[in-house]
Amino acid sequence: MHQPDQRPRPRIESLTDLVFGLALSIGAIGLISNRPKDPTTLAVSIATFGFSFLILISIWFRYTEVMSVLRVEMTRTRALNTILLFLVAIEPYLFNLLDFNTPSPLFSLSDFASVGFAIDLGSIYTIMASLTNILASEESGLVTPDLIKKYRRIQSLEIATALIFFVTTIPLFWIVSLPGGFPGSGGPIRYYTWLVTFPIIRGENILRRFKKKSGG
Repeated sequence: MHQPDQRPRPRIESLTDLVFGLALSIGAIGLISNRPKDPTTLAVSIATFGFSFLILISIWFRYTEVMSVLRVEMTRTRALNTILLFLVAIEPYLFNLLDFNTPSPLFSLSDFASVGFAIDLGSIYTIMASLTNILASEESGLVTPDLIKKYRRIQSLEIATALIFFVTTIPLFWIVSLPGGFPGSGGPIRYYTWLVTFPIIRGENILRRFKKKSGG
């Protein structure tokens, strides 16, 4: 009996690993090519690379978890996969265009690059939420009933993360700067707002650990 889900899956998984690996490698190459002038610049460079790295690796972990269950031959799933891999591939390019050190005016290259980066990440998390929605659907029967609530919570967190990135594209988030700057020389609150996504991304793990400690 022909079982289509056993043939394309390894190839798609290999392509996915390749795209994510290249995205992480390009980010590291960009870090190497920009030689820091002082210890502060070095610390900022590592911190900003860590931001991109943690986002990509968290997406990759969640993606592999979801795709280990979803049927990849579905037209909708295949289309979402293709778009997701494209967005992941351009993430390091947009990230390397960001300038965290020099304040820039509205509609400058840094502004447009940061808007593009926010749209890119927002779209990635929107697609992840769509894939998770397929997984969490009771009609799909892909996971056991006790896991459906878990994946619905994950979907809600992914939607919240996507909304944060999309909201930061509003010009106000570029015009307004926090006192003290980012990193220490003045910078838009757009960068700071992105940091809010980290506890949201880790929300499911934090909630699970809290339940274990409380005995729930």
